[in-house]
Amino acid sequence: MTTSVTTPAPAKSAPKLRTPRKAYVPGKPRRSKLLTGLMALMVLYTVVPLIWLIISATKTQDGLADSNGLWFAKHFALWSNISDTFTYHDGIFGRWLLNTLLYVVLGAGGATLLAVLGGYALAKFDFPGKKGIFAVVIGAVAVPGTALAVPTFLMFSKMGLTDTPWAVIIPSLVSPFGLYLMWVFAAEAIPTELLEAARMDGAGEVRTFFQVALPLLAPGIVTVLLFTTVATWNNYFLPLIMLKDPDWYPLTLGLSSWSAQAQTIGGDVIFNLVITGSLLTILPLIAVFLLLQKYWQSGLSAGSVKE
Repeated sequence: MTTSVTTPAPAKSAPKLRTPRKAYVPGKPRRSKLLTGLMALMVLYTVVPLIWLIISATKTQDGLADSNGLWFAKHFALWSNISDTFTYHDGIFGRWLLNTLLYVVLGAGGATLLAVLGGYALAKFDFPGKKGIFAVVIGAVAVPGTALAVPTFLMFSKMGLTDTPWAVIIPSLVSPFGLYLMWVFAAEAIPTELLEAARMDGAGEVRTFFQVALPLLAPGIVTVLLFTTVATWNNYFLPLIMLKDPDWYPLTLGLSSWSAQAQTIGGDVIFNLVITGSLLTILPLIAVFLLLQKYWQSGLSAGSVKE
């Protein structure tokens, strides 16, 4: 009798276990090397020109050519540059600064006021033609301001308003983006029930707007005010085609005229004053952003979370 021997089957290897993923901890931000690198490039792109401007404002005219652009010259001339900027050409820089403040207060302030009133009305009232107005506002946002500069100049020329402050102030009052932003913000920030409760208590529309709606619109108002202020403060092309008298120039156009002097025969080369004036020009904007930053951020994030 033959005995058969059975060979045992080889044992199967145990399956490999996957490495468990790290659990996501709520509130702990995830790290991304790609996004970190992109943010570093954006920081360099933003900060390096500002550093160059600050350093160059401390140099004399000769120091700008003899020293490295990102390092200080032997002679520190910041205070003398500031003094010369305000005294050059009979102190015209101070006049340009006051002109810019005038354009910002009347132009940007008026644009913000109109945007607040119009956005509140479009968000909280129903009337015929509302959809048509929405289409017009969206279309106006898409049209660049430079495309309307020449027609605006021809219209103001026939009205006799060119070479006057009104040629800069009146076009600055129109802000389609500010109107649209306030429209969206008012629709989300002001509960309709709150307005109806105020009306039931006997409050008129004017009182309801100023005492109920306006405090809720504060973050949006600050946001629109910042956008219109920056746009008016940095406005260059509109004053360029509207103004001929240097006494009505804003800072942007005035500093450009100083820079252009180097290209004329017998003109003064004052690049050190142009750079110092540019530094003085951006300081008010930086101060405004730092003071109103918390309102600006809350205004931009309003309506982004659905409750």
